[in-house]
Amino acid sequence: MLFFLSLSIEGALAGALYALIALAFVVVYKASRVINFALGEWQMLATLLVATGLHVLWLDLAAAMAIACAGMFVCAFLFNSLVLRHLVGQPLTSLLMVTLGVGALIRGVAQLFSGSVSGGILLPIPSEPLVLSHLHIPAEKLVAALIAASTIALVAWFHQRSRTGVALRAIADDQQAAMAVGINVSNHLLIVWCIAGAICVLGGTLWTFVTGGGFAMGLVGLKIFPIVIIGGLDSIPGTIVAAILIGVVESLATGYLDPHLGGGCGLLASYVALVATLFVRPFGLFGREQVERV
Repeated sequence: MLFFLSLSIEGALAGALYALIALAFVVVYKASRVINFALGEWQMLATLLVATGLHVLWLDLAAAMAIACAGMFVCAFLFNSLVLRHLVGQPLTSLLMVTLGVGALIRGVAQLFSGSVSGGILLPIPSEPLVLSHLHIPAEKLVAALIAASTIALVAWFHQRSRTGVALRAIADDQQAAMAVGINVSNHLLIVWCIAGAICVLGGTLWTFVTGGGFAMGLVGLKIFPIVIIGGLDSIPGTIVAAILIGVVESLATGYLDPHLGGGCGLLASYVALVATLFVRPFGLFGREQVERV
């Protein structure tokens, strides 16, 4: 029973971090209906910028993350100006292919520089685990989960209560109607991509610290897509619930099945959960069923 509780707690803590990374996907989809298949590459680029600030420019962590956010804002501006602005009204397939192409471009450019930059990111967090009733809780995962939860709450408040958040919800409902009432859709979509970039900076920093370093972020996308689909592509609460669920399922599968089957059971279990959810609710646990009249 103690082993089960330990795995469940670690899975829930990992799920909070998954939810933060998935938030970068959800905020973009909610406003623009763009499925960003380059999420892992955006995460990798953000982490590389933070590591460059730390190990090349010798900045402290706060300054390195600020520089990384500025770099991601520039990338968001270029992506919005040079790519998305010219794809308004185009088929969804075109947007999907563009995100795949941008992801390949980022991956190729990052490989040119990642070899000369150390992938380690350290946070001022004690390494000794917390001990509660014989349960050992990793301090770094607990702090990362608390930071992730606070950020998710802040973004959710911004989306629900702020003037810009209301405009983004209007754009998500009907872009043409939003433009008709004077909302600058292009500028607001740029804000969305900048928010996603900032989330990638924070999520990449926490992910690298918890996992011990490196820029191999392709696995992040494989972990995140089941979460956003299970939770509902445009639902922040659904993303949180699905992330915790997947984190716990993945941790239990890794702890109980990997010793007998040789590894990889955690990722497999998350996709089994995805298929099971789609059989019951094809639009996700909290997603909105869309009915089209023809």
